[in-house]
Amino acid sequence: METAKVTDQDMRDARLKKLSFRAWRRGFKEADIILGNFADDNLALLSDEELDIFEILLEAPDHDLYGWIIERDPTPAEFQSVIMNKLNYYYKIAHTKI
Repeated sequence: METAKVTDQDMRDARLKKLSFRAWRRGFKEADIILGNFADDNLALLSDEELDIFEILLEAPDHDLYGWIIERDPTPAEFQSVIMNKLNYYYKIAHTKI
């Protein structure tokens, strides 16, 4: 009986699914919509390092992260990153389409 070999791509795909799930199910509807759509549109394009940053951002409290994304509140220095910038831009573009 052959054992299925798990490839790096399989591991990445599993990680992307996990991150997408977490982005869509934060428990705060507005954050779910922004983060979930951002995940659907961008996660596959991000580097492993950028995915690490996104994962750290998902650990932040919902209302804090939402405030940073919509730039209602200043993003603390430890959360300022290329991914936070992408989320800010993504929100601005999505918000102008509504």
